[in-house]
This record gives sequence, structure tokens and C-alpha cells, in this order.
Amino acid sequence: QVQFVESGGGLVQAGGSLRLSCAVSGSTGSINGMGWYRQAPGKQRALVAVISSGGTTNYADSVRGRFTISRDNAKNTVYLQMNSLKPEDTTVYYCYADLNFALGTSRYWGQGTQVTVSS
Repeated sequence: QVQFVESGGGLVQAGGSLRLSCAVSGSTGSINGMGWYRQAPGKQRALVAVISSGGTTNYADSVRGRFTISRDNAKNTVYLQMNSLKPEDTTVYYCYADLNFALGTSRYWGQGTQVTVSS
């Protein structure tokens, strides 16, 4: 079994900051890529930021320069530092981890955490 613990979401005013955390535990195998997506009601899940096991990062254009993704491999944890938040950043954020097992790699998802930015 694989467990995710997401935390750090909440309500913040526009221009403020939040830091999301996502810890993966259980029968994880080795962890390859990790990252964050977000999904607004009625819309498809959209990439926010990803980070490889070696630390290479990539960001959606809408968050580049405002958000920073990082990870602690010893803790199997990925973080998303969100600065200069805008009302349009309001939605549910989901972390994921690509786990390597003997039979291949599979993507697992966290339960999601709500971020609300007030204007």
C-alpha cells in the first residue's frame, strides 16, 4: 500500500504565500518523478510543476517565477512554495509520485488539498 499525506492548503489573500507538502509512505519502491497538478471544477487536471529524482524542474507558464517545487528524497516528500498568489490560483492541488516496481512504473496520486486565494 502507498499512502499520501498532503498539507499546507488553506485560505490566503491575493499576493500572499502558501507552502504545500506531500509525503509518500508505505510500499513505495523507488520514487522517480514527483509533482503537482491542479484541477478546477469542470476542467481537466493541469500540470503545475514537476521535479525529477535528480532535481530537474519544469513549470506551467502560469506559475513560473511565482511557484517553486522542491523535494526531500530522504523523506519521500515534495513541496510547492507558492508566492504572489492570485485568485485564479484557487482550486484543488494534487501531488503525484511515479513509483518504480519490479513490473514497471506507476503514477500514484494524493487526495488533494484546497487552495483559496481571496481578492
